[in-house]
Amino acid sequence: MARVRRQFPVLAAATLVAVLALAGGVTPLFVAASWFLILLSLLLGAAEKAEAEPVATVEPIPVEVDPLPAITAAFGALDWPVILLSADATVLFQNRSAEKAFGQVPEGVHLSARLRSPGILDMVRETIATGQPTQIEHSERLPSERVYILRIAPVDLGATEGFGSPQRLFALAFRDISELRNIDRMRSDFVANASHELRTPLASLRGFIETLQGPAKGDVKAHDRFLGIMLEQANRMSRLVDDLLSLSRLELKAHIAPDQTVDLVPVINHVRDALLPLAQELGVDVKLHLPEAKAEVLGDRDELVQVFENLIENACKYGQEGKQVDVYVRAEPASAVEVSVVDYGPGIPAEHVPRITERFYRVSVADSRSKKGTGLGLAIVKHILTRHRARLIVKSELGKGTDFTVRF
Repeated sequence: MARVRRQFPVLAAATLVAVLALAGGVTPLFVAASWFLILLSLLLGAAEKAEAEPVATVEPIPVEVDPLPAITAAFGALDWPVILLSADATVLFQNRSAEKAFGQVPEGVHLSARLRSPGILDMVRETIATGQPTQIEHSERLPSERVYILRIAPVDLGATEGFGSPQRLFALAFRDISELRNIDRMRSDFVANASHELRTPLASLRGFIETLQGPAKGDVKAHDRFLGIMLEQANRMSRLVDDLLSLSRLELKAHIAPDQTVDLVPVINHVRDALLPLAQELGVDVKLHLPEAKAEVLGDRDELVQVFENLIENACKYGQEGKQVDVYVRAEPASAVEVSVVDYGPGIPAEHVPRITERFYRVSVADSRSKKGTGLGLAIVKHILTRHRARLIVKSELGKGTDFTVRF
């Protein structure tokens, strides 16, 4: 009805004009106007019809959303090593912490291509089969000892449009507990080592103090002699404690490889200059054989100084009979940098060579103590070189001397 009411005036006017035109009462101008009004009426009707008809809506085309970028971005921000696996234990992603800890694992390969521990692979298979989280403790021996708590759990994505319904992914995470284990071991080792090695000097001090308080109470000469021995024993305990603390600090950071570039030529020169008074006192000539070019390695300068101080000092003390110590630095292109410390003393029996880097291991206890050794020097050298990813090679022949070579 609203439509008829809106069009009625136009239709009535058009009809009136048309009747008058047929009767001859109007001019041709009025005829043209009537036809215009009729046309206008038809256009209005068409517009109303278009408004009345419903407009068809276009459904949006669903967009396929891949969930992996969001998941990998979240795992990539973690400082724990994380490896994302598919339902067949194929590696889909590893974050930077995992790459640093275990090396690059190409995407699309099976986990066993990098982690071959039966315990880890059995744990992964169990969780994939049951869908239940699992965890174990795992130790890595190389390049340094690390202890991890490994946990694998399913990542349920639900139904993801365009990517199957549902997907099954598994996150394998590594929590490093090496420092906790090292602290526990260091505590027990320190107590055991300190109680063992400090027992003798403490017994000596107690004996001399009791003597000075008793029979030698008024003996001035005995006081002077005993106080000198007591000072020597106290200095020995101080060196022992310092070496034990140094060894403990090295063990805590053994897994962190140094990243500074160090030229070994000035390091060796510095060590020779520092040990020159000791060498002169022992009557030993320290000769350096250095390359003209630099001998650069990745390392910590202070720790490398400690390594070569230990090796050259030992060569001077225990190779004193040979009267000479030769230090060779070799830095050939496309080959490993090597430093050899060679003495011409009595040498080391073959059965002792594999064990000389153990804590408190001495080839001769009396000889070591007479030269004020703590039995920890080569153990410290070994730990520093382990951190530097370097090797200590020992060659010795009785009556001809010993060659300690550090290969980087």
